[in-house]
Amino acid sequence: MEPGPSPQPGLPGDRPLRQLGRSLVTMGPHRGAHRVALRAGISVLVPLLLLVSIGRPELTPYAAFGAFTSLYGRAHRHADRTGMQAIAGVALVASVTLGVAVSLAPASQWLVVPVGALLAAWGSLTSDAYRWHPPGPLFLVFGFAVCAMVPAQPMDLLVAPAVAGASGVFSLLVGHVGALRDPASWARPALPRPRFGDALEPTGSRAHLLRYLVAVTASGALATTSGWEHPYWAMVASVVVLSGPDLASRFVRGLQRIIGTLLGVGVAAAVLAWAPHEGAGAVLVIAGLQMLAELFVGRNYALALLFVTPLALLMGQLLAPSPVGPLLRDRLLETVLGAFVAMVVLLTVPDRLPRRRRAPG
Repeated sequence: MEPGPSPQPGLPGDRPLRQLGRSLVTMGPHRGAHRVALRAGISVLVPLLLLVSIGRPELTPYAAFGAFTSLYGRAHRHADRTGMQAIAGVALVASVTLGVAVSLAPASQWLVVPVGALLAAWGSLTSDAYRWHPPGPLFLVFGFAVCAMVPAQPMDLLVAPAVAGASGVFSLLVGHVGALRDPASWARPALPRPRFGDALEPTGSRAHLLRYLVAVTASGALATTSGWEHPYWAMVASVVVLSGPDLASRFVRGLQRIIGTLLGVGVAAAVLAWAPHEGAGAVLVIAGLQMLAELFVGRNYALALLFVTPLALLMGQLLAPSPVGPLLRDRLLETVLGAFVAMVVLLTVPDRLPRRRRAPG
């Protein structure tokens, strides 16, 4: 969903503007997006519908982020996809559990910022080492931050990983339904071997980890100081910008995030005006938006945000309803803040960090 970091060229003239113009009107190849969308929709629908039906909507965030396991390895064969999803699923469950632990800590609204920044850097490195697709720490940071901002009880330290883990396992099972149609395509799952050395080898890789630390910390701190209700939206926006494969594409991704969110807020206003905010009806709309987002996210990111934006807001409404007007305003303002901070960091943190000189003697 988000391209991962790689060595950066310099920012050439108006290249980002040309790329942005093309990216807003160009549709990428389909590449079986309907199968990915169907897997993602079912993976989200069933756990959330089950929790709502038994009267436990407060557990839906844990199930939703566990279900994001289905988003990994979209173009891979069954064996490779299962191995990638297994590792990514464990990381997602760990992120959710870490978020619950931070939620229980004193001054959690401030603790989430530095911990989220460290998780972003670790997730970026781990993603490159395991060669995840989609690459980057977006879902780890998103899952952690949401769960860290949700009120929790000590028992949730056991409940959250159990729910997220069960949802992740269900996603793995959904991903193998295709093997029933073509049994010859099934193979024993292959767990990928991490290559952390290779991930740190390219020029600028270490500097890019520093960018995650600086950008996520700065955007989260500014949003929290401003008193906004969802400071993690700014943190996530910074992660999105930094997840591009080179400097030009990172700026383009930032502009896409802003423009797509601006348009997506308009779509969200319409969706939130008529869609149910609770119960099975809300879950069905959420699953439908998830499928639409996956249909387009690999083809046109700005267009996908037309569905990602109302999806994120409706999931929040399912958990804790709030006035729609301030919700839409905060979503837009925090997204602009996070994207802007990340772009400033891109311009100020060079690829080559200064080395410490050894003391003589």
